[in-house]
Amino acid sequence: MRPGTARAYLAMKEAAAADGIAMAVTSSYRDFERQLAIWNGKAEGKRPILDANGQPLDAKSLSDNALIDAILLWSALPGCSRHHLGTDIDVYAPDNISRDALKLELPEYEPHGPCHGLSCWLDANANRFGFFRPYQAGKSGVSPEPWHLSFAPEAEPLMAGFDLSALATHLERAPLALKSAVLLRLDELVERYVRFYAAPPVTEPSV
Repeated sequence: MRPGTARAYLAMKEAAAADGIAMAVTSSYRDFERQLAIWNGKAEGKRPILDANGQPLDAKSLSDNALIDAILLWSALPGCSRHHLGTDIDVYAPDNISRDALKLELPEYEPHGPCHGLSCWLDANANRFGFFRPYQAGKSGVSPEPWHLSFAPEAEPLMAGFDLSALATHLERAPLALKSAVLLRLDELVERYVRFYAAPPVTEPSV
């Protein structure tokens, strides 16, 4: 994590603990190569692909463009992941589910799920520490991810400086599955899955 993000997270974690809510990070910074492995694994049918309702899809039955859209519902294109910024984290409730058992799926954060209490606490408190959820129903191209938090004071300036031409150059040189189809649609994909996300609240964090 970037230093400001780390400080804010630790303060938020301490406040949650004072309210009886345990919080841990399961994912934070992720580099291009790691995201590339995730992307290629899904494009090549080696990792599961889910539809918007969390149901499995058969990658072999999809056209290249349909496969791209299916992957992007839950996983970013390499170079486009907010986890590259060092400002975004995925959190869970370690008292209620182990990291090994965690799947980062919606039922885990919904009523009766092991992370529901944490999710409710974040609804009420995350913004006090500068965090917000960029992926929300109807407000983002990416499907809702209640586990994904972004630290607005550091993330928003970086997102404002997102360089599409640099991304295109990097992807052209990378061993990216579905490369030709991706590059043909790159402007559209960036607008839909990178620039379209739920904006942070305007209130200032308290820490």
